[in-house]
Amino acid sequence: MAKKKRTGPSPTDPVLPKAEIGEDAQMFPINEPREIKTLGILTGGGDSPAINSTVRSIVMEATARNWRVRGILEGWRGVLENNTRDLTRRDVVDTIHTGGTFLFTSRTNPRKREGGIPHVADMLRSKLCCDALIAVGGDDTLGVCNELCQAGYPAVGIPQTIDNDLSRTEYSIGFDTSVGIVGEAIDRLHTTARSHQRVMVVEVMGRDAGWIATIAGLAAGAHQVLIPEYPFDLEEVYRKVRERYAAGKHHCLIVIAEGAKPSGDLQSFQDDRTDEFGHGMLGGVGRILREFIEEKTGYESRDMSLGHLQRGGTPTVMDRVWAARFGSYAVEMVADRRWGRMVSTIGTEIVDVPLTHALGEPKPVPPELYELANKFNFD
Repeated sequence: MAKKKRTGPSPTDPVLPKAEIGEDAQMFPINEPREIKTLGILTGGGDSPAINSTVRSIVMEATARNWRVRGILEGWRGVLENNTRDLTRRDVVDTIHTGGTFLFTSRTNPRKREGGIPHVADMLRSKLCCDALIAVGGDDTLGVCNELCQAGYPAVGIPQTIDNDLSRTEYSIGFDTSVGIVGEAIDRLHTTARSHQRVMVVEVMGRDAGWIATIAGLAAGAHQVLIPEYPFDLEEVYRKVRERYAAGKHHCLIVIAEGAKPSGDLQSFQDDRTDEFGHGMLGGVGRILREFIEEKTGYESRDMSLGHLQRGGTPTVMDRVWAARFGSYAVEMVADRRWGRMVSTIGTEIVDVPLTHALGEPKPVPPELYELANKFNFD
């Protein structure tokens, strides 16, 4: 008897609940195709490095099975507008080192369009002629993917977000490159902060979870790290800055995630605009903090928002390797008809979990890691 393929952690693994284990954890009935002939791929939401590496892996693995691969342009908008291009190995062979997504992306929310999710499922079947779909993206993109499965369309997901905040996976594509960019920026800002004896406040991405701020801040020796999971006290931040200067260390570097907020206060938004998923445009909390510190201390201070620099550039080797593994594994999931599930990681092992479980609360930075990032604040 052939050995059954492992699709999740063993019952002894503490990371995932037993309900997520095994091939039989199908959450809803799927109208399965008799045979996979054409596989659709889309990339949605915010871009990140290594998406192209992921698409490359999918195309290589799928074409090896003699499947036709249809790239859907501009995320869910491409489904609604029937905007696609067929992909061959020649199209992707040189994309492993390129950032962004050559399939383009958008924040289109099909739930807000006429017909909603059933219309998307019908478009995928009848107009785009896709027998199954792999969606690459964060919680919004994968949320739509999950609803497609609930509507009976066969699909699987790949976690892609620089925020690394998707539940039930330790790693999301794009995070390693992004956190490396931020770490290098903090290294550079240390030198100018020390030279001018300034307080430097660096604002980085992280709406609901502060993984970028925490890991980059820890690695680059930030003196304070402030993240959404733990509301901060402005007076406490001010006190720590004063203590550094009183000890003769006349510069300070603070890393703050865009979603961080003082205790009891609301998040800082750039303006009143929201995207189709209802997310406001965060930004400005670093400036607010810098103004407060400068007013309270009189110390010369500067703030910098790294913004979309965190999303760009060439993916790291680690991101490329994860992308290759994620893409290949997702095609295996399609071949095995493990619908409604997301590629996931436990340590260095790749497994898959139900999308419904992965789309719960954002994965928070654990307290011990946050405390460590704020522990080594001397230099």
